Amino acid sequence: MSEDTHEARTPPGGDPVTDGGAERADEPAEDVALDPWGSATVGDYADLFAEFGIESFDDVADGVPDPHYLMRRGVIFGHREYDAVAEAMANDEPFAALSGFMPTGDPHIGHKLVFDELIWHQERGGDVFGLIADLEAHSARGMSWSEIDEHARDYLLSLLALGFDPEEGELYRQSDNREVQDLGFELGSKANFSEFEAIYGFDGETNISHMQSVVTQTADILYPQLVDEPKPTVIPVGPDQDPHVRLTRDLAVRMRYFKVTEAFASFELDDDERALVRAAYDALAGGSDDGHEINDAETDVRCTDAAEWLADYEPPEAVAAAKPDAVDTLRAGGKEPLRPRVRFFDRNATDEAFEALIEAVDGEKRVFGGHVDAFDLSREEAESIAREVEIDHDGFGFRQPSSIYHRFMSGLTGGKMSSSIPASHISLLDDPEDGYDKVRAATTGGRDTADEQRELGGEADECPVYELYAYLLAGDDDELTKTVYSECVNGERLCGGCKEQAAELMREFLADHQEKRADVEDLLDDLDIDLDSDRRGTGGEH
Repeated sequence: MSEDTHEARTPPGGDPVTDGGAERADEPAEDVALDPWGSATVGDYADLFAEFGIESFDDVADGVPDPHYLMRRGVIFGHREYDAVAEAMANDEPFAALSGFMPTGDPHIGHKLVFDELIWHQERGGDVFGLIADLEAHSARGMSWSEIDEHARDYLLSLLALGFDPEEGELYRQSDNREVQDLGFELGSKANFSEFEAIYGFDGETNISHMQSVVTQTADILYPQLVDEPKPTVIPVGPDQDPHVRLTRDLAVRMRYFKVTEAFASFELDDDERALVRAAYDALAGGSDDGHEINDAETDVRCTDAAEWLADYEPPEAVAAAKPDAVDTLRAGGKEPLRPRVRFFDRNATDEAFEALIEAVDGEKRVFGGHVDAFDLSREEAESIAREVEIDHDGFGFRQPSSIYHRFMSGLTGGKMSSSIPASHISLLDDPEDGYDKVRAATTGGRDTADEQRELGGEADECPVYELYAYLLAGDDDELTKTVYSECVNGERLCGGCKEQAAELMREFLADHQEKRADVEDLLDDLDIDLDSDRRGTGGEH
């Protein structure tokens, strides 16, 4: 979740308003490797949807009020459950955003993507948190505390200079946040080495502090929900940080007192089976397709009836594989009535909390040793009751955190952007003239000659300079990105003039940013954040 590397390949970064930002179909996709501390490689972003369950941002984009330009241009390409955050934003309900930064070098233009995403969510009323992942930097990268202090100051100055409001948000260091460390200890009781091995590739040589820093990051991700109340929370990151998000989503569920599901009878179903049984029930009980409201108490649908109906039903492809098991389960249910209800499972609750839950459930209910079935509640109502009871009895009531993912930027020299190759990236601390020179020297998607460029057009989708316009230099001006893209691919724009324009914009941006950094130095000094650590230690992996 902490952003510190830009050693990753970007897919074609065309303006989605023009070309959708899609991969070229004739290019072989690279393997997907998501490593929060290494060189993340994403050859085809579509692979992330299939392999890791990341969803396309296009699916939720229409529900986002006044979307950020990174969303409009497809730079933010994927999400996990961002619709919950977008809905809270649209309805003026509480929501939060958090991201972290591992202080291992200068803040660079890749970090600016995350800075901007945090600030945008803050401007739309979110509780926003920015953290310095100093424990991770010390344990996973072997950074000394004095180096960490210096880099942390630079990150925070850039975040403040870009517009983060510390009075409306919170900035902190992992090592100084006792609530985060205490929460990490509790979360650690729900994690084990086997899943660390599976998710991160840890082995017998991995130092314990590195593992501890991972648990601390899961606590960071859930920390906004300790402030005031559990609420939808988004983590803006690059896809290499998705392992932290996946682990945290699992831990958030494991920490809950109660699990709430939909059920139809005494037996249990998985999600796909549940969808099939719902279809059978709706069809046999009067059907919801014709708008008829089903009165559950008056229906006489039996499991065997539903099994026969389902055996002849051709389900959607997404759930087709679950059909045989669902049919077998229904047949085993025999003449048991099929009747929808919500089911509360006792997962971690104290006896007092379980009794309080029973008391809180209104209407018809059936109480069993380890669960409660309620017949007059919606799933949403049931989730709200479970969370309220949990919080009232010293539980956390966590919601699963959401996330959004942005594309990696290409290196200015082609290939990956790497902090070890100064010419391939631009630091926010670079002298404006150096920034100008780096852009002027950048690789482009242009043709070999000006005549070819005019005849065939440039390849903006493979051009690091075009990416600079789309990701940074054009700011909120969509017309500029459209113009640059269109003139390039139509052969009207030559690379020399395009780079000159981009280089001038980069020089102006760096000069303005560094002036603003100087302006907020006093503001940073006044914040309650220690940038002069007295910690001792040699760090972990080197």
